[in-house]
Amino acid sequence: MENNVGLSVMADQPVKVRPCSLAASLEILGERWSLLAIREMGYGVHRFAQIAGFTGVSRDILADRLRKLEAAGVVERRQYSEHPPRFEYHLTEAGRDLLPVLLALRQWGDKWAVERPALVLRHDCGHRLEVDHVCHHCGRAVNREDLEVMPPVGR
Repeated sequence: MENNVGLSVMADQPVKVRPCSLAASLEILGERWSLLAIREMGYGVHRFAQIAGFTGVSRDILADRLRKLEAAGVVERRQYSEHPPRFEYHLTEAGRDLLPVLLALRQWGDKWAVERPALVLRHDCGHRLEVDHVCHHCGRAVNREDLEVMPPVGR
């Protein structure tokens, strides 16, 4: 049973489309092939054909997704050959900031979406990587029960 007063206020609002940063993020990233292309760039794969091969996406869909990600500032094209013109794709700062999101999705998938993970990530401390979400101010774990919805400062 949910007894959180902080977030329950969201359910009590009049029903209308709610402006939301999550919805805005999904407009940019919410397609499977976009996230898989970002995954590959995070693995150090930068060439179009390799990204297509490792993800299984068709070339026309990948080209479309990469154009959208470039327009959104998530990836950048870098030319590596003039004749013929060929480009690599690299994550921008905004793209690199998606690493915790991808790690969290991967961890969720390992637990809930597959019978057995295809690979395991190990941190350089030697242990299997487990991502936790903690408050940067107090260091405590983030749970739904601890959240309160507030308007942004200055409104």
